[in-house]
Amino acid sequence: MATAVLDRVRAEPRSLIGPGIGIAVIVALLASGNTGQTALVIGLITGAAYSLLAMGIVLIYKSSGIFNFAQGEFGTIAIFVLYLLRLNDVPYLLAALLAVGAAALLGLVVETGVIRPLADAPRVTLLVATAGVALLSLGVQLWLGGATPRVLEPAFTRADRLRVIIAISDQRLLILAVVVVVGIALALFFKTNLGLAVLAASQEATATNLVGISVRRLSALVWVQAALLGGLAGVLLGSTEPFTPGFVTSRYLILGFTAAVIGGITSLPGAVLGGVIVGVGEALGSAGTLGDSIPGGGFVITFLLLVAILALRPQGLLGRS
Repeated sequence: MATAVLDRVRAEPRSLIGPGIGIAVIVALLASGNTGQTALVIGLITGAAYSLLAMGIVLIYKSSGIFNFAQGEFGTIAIFVLYLLRLNDVPYLLAALLAVGAAALLGLVVETGVIRPLADAPRVTLLVATAGVALLSLGVQLWLGGATPRVLEPAFTRADRLRVIIAISDQRLLILAVVVVVGIALALFFKTNLGLAVLAASQEATATNLVGISVRRLSALVWVQAALLGGLAGVLLGSTEPFTPGFVTSRYLILGFTAAVIGGITSLPGAVLGGVIVGVGEALGSAGTLGDSIPGGGFVITFLLLVAILALRPQGLLGRS
């Protein structure tokens, strides 16, 4: 393992830029006093939620080269399903599982009804098609439920279970735990024969079909996985603030895309790293680094980080050329 890492560093010295930037930012924040340390903790937690969306975006792009603008709507649908089930007193765990299942079903429907018929179309057509799915989903939500903000109770209500510079709620700890479990599960998945088949199909679909592996089924599997990640993000984020139709798309999708691009659009570990970077940048702005003088300082810092990182590594921190 160590030899392989050293060989990669010798072959591509600039691969050290990503970890180097990450270590430098962490050290600077820890040394900057309470404001920087608070931003680091908040950024790690918030960034974990962005990572779930980013991993779903990376999965779709890694397997088919498509930027999926419907990723946020998988999460919004899950929130609404969970909300309706809880109104009818369905136990929280069962309601959450059904909500994530509804998101997965939507992913399968989108792949079968929209992506598969357009499989031979230019990638830009597929990109617009996913944006159309998001708009359709938003329209249906507004038609059925209106634009009234709704409040979803969290899975856990205790807000001071752990204190690391600031008090961390059980719900935030749950987000961190889910991201760790999902990241490990996906890493293990891509070491299995099925995961390797997905990678093979993304690189050479015709050859994959010729050896008897159904590329269509693999595509459906990946879309279901991405929808599950979106649904998990929605279930975990829906209780953090009042939600409306298109909540995850309007509030988190652009940040999820930014995280995926910063980390490397084909790298799942990069999606997690990118999520943390975006979360920390946003937290720094909200803490007053730019926020006292510029409205939306968190977004300004995130943009500056994006430009700086891509200037050094156009393929993202953990992406490959």
